[in-house]
Amino acid sequence: MNTFPLFFKLEGRKVLIVGGGEVALRKADLLSRAGACITILAPDISHEIQALLTDDKHEFIYENYNKRYMSGARVIIAATDDETLNHKIHADATELNIPVNVVDTPPLCDFIFPAIIDRNPIVIGISSNGKAPVLARLLRARLETLIPQGYGKLAKLAGDFRSEVKSKIPTLTGRRQFWERAFEGQVSQLMFAGNENEAIAQLKADLDRTAEALDEKKATEQTVAAAVSDDSVDAQTPVGEVYIVGAGPGDPELLTFKALRLMQQADIVYYDALVSPQVLDLCRRDADKVFVGKKRSNHAVAQLGINELLVNSAKQGRRVVRLKGGDPFIFGRGGEEIESLRAHGVPYQVVPGITAANAAASYAGIPLTHRDHSQSVRFVTGFLKAGAPNSNFKNFLDTDETVVFYMGLHSLERLTEGLMQAGRSQDTPIAIVSNASMPNQQVLTGTLDTIVAKQAHAQLPTPALLIMGDVVSLHHDLSWYNQYNQNSDDTADNWLREGISSLNKDKKSSTSQQAHALSMVANFAE
Repeated sequence: MNTFPLFFKLEGRKVLIVGGGEVALRKADLLSRAGACITILAPDISHEIQALLTDDKHEFIYENYNKRYMSGARVIIAATDDETLNHKIHADATELNIPVNVVDTPPLCDFIFPAIIDRNPIVIGISSNGKAPVLARLLRARLETLIPQGYGKLAKLAGDFRSEVKSKIPTLTGRRQFWERAFEGQVSQLMFAGNENEAIAQLKADLDRTAEALDEKKATEQTVAAAVSDDSVDAQTPVGEVYIVGAGPGDPELLTFKALRLMQQADIVYYDALVSPQVLDLCRRDADKVFVGKKRSNHAVAQLGINELLVNSAKQGRRVVRLKGGDPFIFGRGGEEIESLRAHGVPYQVVPGITAANAAASYAGIPLTHRDHSQSVRFVTGFLKAGAPNSNFKNFLDTDETVVFYMGLHSLERLTEGLMQAGRSQDTPIAIVSNASMPNQQVLTGTLDTIVAKQAHAQLPTPALLIMGDVVSLHHDLSWYNQYNQNSDDTADNWLREGISSLNKDKKSSTSQQAHALSMVANFAE
């Protein structure tokens, strides 16, 4: 972050604005809403400012700038068109350690006025750090349509009941879960519909029921504690829930709504090496985040250990998110984890994610199936259980099928040689897609005979997967994402543009092939 977002309490505090024109008017309007006591310092002050600041707590000084008027100011705004004067104001404020904003001059700003969404007491500020204020305002306009005015009333209701909830629900986790139920349930719906009295009644009823249930639970625990062993008491602790969540290939915009909702509810998150920092940032900020990633032969935590962590955390009553790159059930070992959860009686949910094969193919412009090239697709792992290499090469000889190899980059030479020895043509197209869907995505294409040498030169990094089949020939015409990072050969004289079908089937001209591909793109665009 270039600037850190903070919210100033300005009610009853002096704010000095140097300038009396339109810019000063805009800033005075915003600051007056926050309850500031505004001093306008300028030889000429517009009638609009005078009409706005009619309260006695505001002050107009019809003079040229003088440093002495900074005394007692909480913040200072320079809203003049005199560059020399603005620099002087900035220097004087800095000397006095008073935060200053020189309007439309980011280098002279200690703080920035954001684009504001006001749902008092909910306030949202959007800033581009002075780089693109128009874009910030456009984002504000979009969010304005997504955030009902009722959120402000809902927040005020929560503030009114905060002390009572704290007294009746003693634990932080219990209070958080109570408010989540209120904000996501009938209370919020009633408030959004304008039924404020009914919303208040519903919240009171929910609080009373929760408090009564907690009292009954406490009485039961005390009775049990007097009669049974500590082990038996522990068994009475409510069990939490585990959410096995697919985080997708890395681009946070590819998360599902359900994944995001559960990530925001988690008390603890166990995440993999393939989960991007951008996705991890969308988890609840105060949730514990524990790395349990595995990279080839380097496992931070063994799978049995991960299973145990999930079970133990849930039995402590916590809501647990197991965040896995791609999809949990496609080479994600999600099945092993829910077998363990089921065996220990732990409730769970599984949220699918966009698997790496789909993302890599889509973002590389390689359709996994195509009527002219491939009638089926197969997902294959480069390594089997216990790290044994997958050597079932005779299963991958169908030229009408696309094969996607997960975890195959480090064994690229073994895979390509094994496939050719098993009978697959050395001219079979193959692609390496690295960091699929991310800004640093790279695609390298070749054939079974050439891809090893090309990778030795290009050195595409992991995470990466391999796509093999005639559909790879479409990459050069259909590629659309991040093309400046593509490492494919020049399409002008690359035989892959025509596809392997031009070698084994009826010959088609490159012109007609290209026209067909462009027609497909046009149809998709419609």
